[in-house]
Amino acid sequence: MYDWANSAFATTVMAAFFPIFFKQYWSAGADAVVSTAKLGLANSLAAIAVALCAPVLGAIADRGRARKGFLICFAFTGAAATASLPLVAQGDWAQAAALYTLALIGFAGGNIFYDALLTTVATDKRLDAVSSLGFSLGYLGGGLLFALNVAMTLKPHLFGLADTAAAVRFSFLSVGIWWVLFSLPLIFLVREPAAPDSERIGAVIAGGLAQLRRTFREIRHHKTIVTFLAAYWLYIDGVDTIIVMALDYGLSIGFQTQDLILALLMTQFIGFPAALAFGRLGGRIGAKRAILLAIAVYLTLPLWGFFMKSRTEFFLLAGVIGLVQGGVQALSRSFFARLIPAGKSAEYFGFYNMIGKFAAIIGPILIGGAGLWSRSLGLGGDMASRVGILSISLLFLAGGGLLLRVDEEQGRREARILSEMGEGPQ
Repeated sequence: MYDWANSAFATTVMAAFFPIFFKQYWSAGADAVVSTAKLGLANSLAAIAVALCAPVLGAIADRGRARKGFLICFAFTGAAATASLPLVAQGDWAQAAALYTLALIGFAGGNIFYDALLTTVATDKRLDAVSSLGFSLGYLGGGLLFALNVAMTLKPHLFGLADTAAAVRFSFLSVGIWWVLFSLPLIFLVREPAAPDSERIGAVIAGGLAQLRRTFREIRHHKTIVTFLAAYWLYIDGVDTIIVMALDYGLSIGFQTQDLILALLMTQFIGFPAALAFGRLGGRIGAKRAILLAIAVYLTLPLWGFFMKSRTEFFLLAGVIGLVQGGVQALSRSFFARLIPAGKSAEYFGFYNMIGKFAAIIGPILIGGAGLWSRSLGLGGDMASRVGILSISLLFLAGGGLLLRVDEEQGRREARILSEMGEGPQ
């Protein structure tokens, strides 16, 4: 249900209304390429903040069995920042970007500890199914609230709202409330092992930092994880960049806002059954092969986007994204969970999310930077935006190539060796 809760932020805010509102309301009158670069900078600043603190927080959470506590702290911070966006005045892009960055930190930071709970609630055989079920419910829950938010923007007077801008501002508030409300089942019903009574908070922090230092030294013995994280760093960068920049790209090349919103809504409801199907596919052919299949599909999308001209093409592209997006995310999470030494799930998922966030630094800047560079060469705004989106293909190509080198069985052996060495928290 936490996927159901926080996916409303990913859909309504990250992928849809914030990019549009940022460009048309908070950056009103600015050049489209410049506003895209500002949005990319906001995404990247949040990614840097989460990436720098993720492994440290993960190590402390493992030591103190405090995954839920950190999750709640980050989730409520993100929800509060999101609910505050309606207070930002028109034209104040800097304040909007600051709140958005804080909300992104809450979203991404919470996911570190949410992902780490996977090994607590699922057996090894159920990892793919449970991870995929979470993403599937996320698409459904996020899609339902997004559908309501879209209806508000299309017919604001039916909801007692003055205009479309008022509907978008109310949508931000609704996401904050939704995020908190549907986090309650996890808060009250999911349990994790209690921390040792004898350890005070200072000892927990000191022990966590010491554990992190050991892991930095020892991770060189877990070559499979290093290779997987390098592959994940590359291909998930492309996935995340498409999520956060797709609508901005559509606006930049001249598509209508309403069409973009409807395409995103379609992606959500396709993603609901598709994520479940990918979980089953992972169980049949293996998570690694299923991830490679998704990467192969993603590899074609930037090229398609570069040549895309019509409204129909955009809807087809959105449908294809919906088929693979949840699957590659869910199976990457469950595949990584199988490679982790016992007792270090939050810490290792801290590294996992750190890699993902450092990757997300590159993607948005790559699009914005390529667009600005193309503009400096004299290309028009439409073509400059197309050059930016095309550059993402390299990330999928390199990430898929590295993933081919990952041996899951070897990774499990390495994890068992590290566990037997007694390197987990005592």
